[in-house]
Amino acid sequence: MPIHNWTLVDAGIFHDFHGTWMVEIKKALNSGVLPPDYYALSEQITGGLGPDVLTLQKPNAEEISLDDPRGGITVATAPPKVRFHARAELDLYAAKARRLVIRHRSNHRVIAMLEIVSPGNKNNRHGLRAFVEKALAALRAGIHLLIVDLFPPGPRDPQGIHKAIWDELIENEFTLPQDKPLTLAAYSADQFPEYYVEPVAVGDTLPEMPLFLAPDIYVQTPLEATYRSAWEGFPPFWREVLTSSPPSPPT
Repeated sequence: MPIHNWTLVDAGIFHDFHGTWMVEIKKALNSGVLPPDYYALSEQITGGLGPDVLTLQKPNAEEISLDDPRGGITVATAPPKVRFHARAELDLYAAKARRLVIRHRSNHRVIAMLEIVSPGNKNNRHGLRAFVEKALAALRAGIHLLIVDLFPPGPRDPQGIHKAIWDELIENEFTLPQDKPLTLAAYSADQFPEYYVEPVAVGDTLPEMPLFLAPDIYVQTPLEATYRSAWEGFPPFWREVLTSSPPSPPT
């Protein structure tokens, strides 16, 4: 199913789809995508990088090590198939932070977070700043991230949400392809964090993206299948609005 042009509807309409899609992703992760010792929950606190976590705790490396991935994929065996990949060559000090999440059942602490960007995360300076700061707080706490942004760059993120985040870690020249202005970004949190970015466009099929459970172990997130499931329950009127209008040209 092609990615739709969500700029054609207001934020409330996308919010409805966003919520359903997040539930479909959670169901898929808990139905065999995640290894047995992990589970996904939709969690929320007030403001910022939603869905948020009631308490954000730094994982204990000993508790979440995966000597036996039991369903996870090692980067060495099968590197994620994305267009862009880089590592930040700098130290990130663990920072205290409060914050669909992935937890390990041995201690129920947060291992990873998945976020679908909403218009409110980018339509003003405060929203973007709050999103970036919470993403950075998660990475500094050792929380892996998967961020899905189906909205084109704007004046506050001219090269997309990924560059806005990565610029806070290290100076970089990342540039989105003009014909692929939407961003799927996976982050492996470690002393030297790494990103795996796949740019996409309206009309593309969503690829699977890595969701890291440890710095070198991930599972593939079925974005396309869950997007399709969420679309099936979307109101017919709004489906017609989104499918009868031509895609907007890349900015």
